[in-house]
Amino acid sequence: MHPFLLAIRTGWFAQGHFMGKVLDEWIDDTQEFLHVKLPHLIVVAIIAFILNRLLRLATARMVYIAEQHAAGPGRVGQVKTLAGVIRTTGLAIIAAIAGMQFLAAVGVDMAPLLASAGVAGVAIGLAAQNIVRDMLNGILILIEDQFNVGDTVRIAGVAGVVEAMTLRKTTVRDADGTLYVIPNSQITTVANQSIDYSVATVNVSVDYSADPDTVLALLQQIATDIRSSETFSDDFVADPQILGVDAIKGSEMIFPVVFKTRATRQYAPVREFRRRVRLALEEKNLLPGNPYRVFNRAIDAATGTSQKPSVEAPAAHDPTAIKAPEGNPFAGE
Repeated sequence: MHPFLLAIRTGWFAQGHFMGKVLDEWIDDTQEFLHVKLPHLIVVAIIAFILNRLLRLATARMVYIAEQHAAGPGRVGQVKTLAGVIRTTGLAIIAAIAGMQFLAAVGVDMAPLLASAGVAGVAIGLAAQNIVRDMLNGILILIEDQFNVGDTVRIAGVAGVVEAMTLRKTTVRDADGTLYVIPNSQITTVANQSIDYSVATVNVSVDYSADPDTVLALLQQIATDIRSSETFSDDFVADPQILGVDAIKGSEMIFPVVFKTRATRQYAPVREFRRRVRLALEEKNLLPGNPYRVFNRAIDAATGTSQKPSVEAPAAHDPTAIKAPEGNPFAGE
């Protein structure tokens, strides 16, 4: 026996004494822990580490395969969202099982702990109903495929791109760069702008003096040129539609032009269309519409002019109108 052990086994720690018996029990417990429980804990830790690595590799592989072979960005976003939820949920389950194994190995009685956990779970569930609703709604969003990471959405009064999503919350960043964290229970209506296609309507306003047929032909030519250009041809899923004269307000004629493009790809063609319309109107000497400008045909006929805008003559004095008070009636003047 080691000299140190011989030294402590004298006096109070001698065999047969109270402290000696305690020391013997400690030695037996230590031997049992090192012989039985410690290898068990090491095996549990190794298994938890391996499962953790396998889970991370599997979810990363899912995302990689989706990026290589998915039909479109929508499918990639869906796989990324599902992979993130699987990874988070799996890690939580692995950590919980490994923690219970460690507690059982160090001698903690799990029966009262599990019973207390059940009671505490009921109390927490009653107190944290919003969290439960968040998770249930998150599960339904994933199952129904309402939106995914990378989609442009409008939810809970916020519009932007979905950056992250878990069972409890959804993170959205808007056009200003502001990051919104939205609990899933607050998502009651989803407007997903990244599914299938987008439709943009441009209302072109032209002066009433212009020939409608000339304007229609001009708009058709501009829209067709943009549709067939190399820069924007891949953005369209259908030819632009020129709907004709939709409304007349004052000296303004409104011509709606409808663009049907791939999802969230309508902005660049619309901006280019507006730019070309501006230049074409100037080239054709066509005035833009003005809902507050009107024509007086009687004056045009008398003066020999036609289709020139004129300002309405001021209204004649109405003798029946009540004269406005000169003083301030609220000041008692």
